[in-house]
Amino acid sequence: MADIRPGRRTADLGAVGDEIVVFIIGMRINKPWKVRSWWPVFTAMPRMLRYLQRHPDKGLLGYHMAFSPHPGVVQYWRTFDHLERFARDPSDPHLEPWRRFNKLARESADIGIWHETYRVRTDSIETIYTGMPAYGLAAATASMPVRPGRSSAAVRIGARTLDEPAVPAPDA
Repeated sequence: MADIRPGRRTADLGAVGDEIVVFIIGMRINKPWKVRSWWPVFTAMPRMLRYLQRHPDKGLLGYHMAFSPHPGVVQYWRTFDHLERFARDPSDPHLEPWRRFNKLARESADIGIWHETYRVRTDSIETIYTGMPAYGLAAATASMPVRPGRSSAAVRIGARTLDEPAVPAPDA
């Protein structure tokens, strides 16, 4: 069983810097019966993630998989430069699968790929985890207990200074 952390916690972004990059990438299997088209794409991402875990200097802070409605990954990167260097470096395991996918995409629509990239100032991030193991951004960085006076999302994200949660926190 995962290490459940009682109480309310938030991501500790103190050591990350002023900004992180959130990169969301997914695939859509348009023709499930054409396994030869989508299987190489489906299996390329786990290999890349294992490589990135073995090479933290590449800049990936962490990730989690998502499977609804299609397979995807939410990734947290130190900077956009780290992400772009990884994507373009011929010695890293991304560029060649990217080239193969683009060739496939020109020839058929058996599989689709999408991604979204967000550069986010860390002072504009709000997170909350209650009774959860480390997850999402807190797993990619670190987590800490929610400090007094920061019970509402509005205060944690910097939208208000007055802490008026709509519902009392379970540990309040």
